[in-house]
Amino acid sequence: MSDLDIVQVARRARVPASTLRFYEEKGLIASIGRRGLRRLFDPSVLERLALISLGRAAGFTLDEIGEMFDASGRPRIDRSRLTAKADELDDTIRRLVAMRDGLRHAAACPAPSYAECPHFRDIVRLAGEGKLDWPTVRKPFVAEAL
Repeated sequence: MSDLDIVQVARRARVPASTLRFYEEKGLIASIGRRGLRRLFDPSVLERLALISLGRAAGFTLDEIGEMFDASGRPRIDRSRLTAKADELDDTIRRLVAMRDGLRHAAACPAPSYAECPHFRDIVRLAGEGKLDWPTVRKPFVAEAL
């Protein structure tokens, strides 16, 4: 496969050309030259962009993603960092599930109003105490309050 210009890379990677220029500025990708005013990239940039996209979807910052490549551009991923991110995602999922369950309960509660629902009032109390923002909140803990 021959070199790809920025328009071709943007189309194949499904990102705007401005994103490619930004990634290049951040050192995440590198062009290999120009054809007229257009940057040229080696076709291998598509795999690198896919890895960047995966990292972003997992919640890594661009700086963190940049640290996951060695000087030659090959992936150098610290597995403990992946484990830590997975643990962080587990905590986020638990919080979101607890919040979803609380909202569903409040919507279906037989109390005359949500303000009269003791379970919903417990949720409000926990939120007021800042406990719903903590990554350590677990569904069973909140479910007991519901």
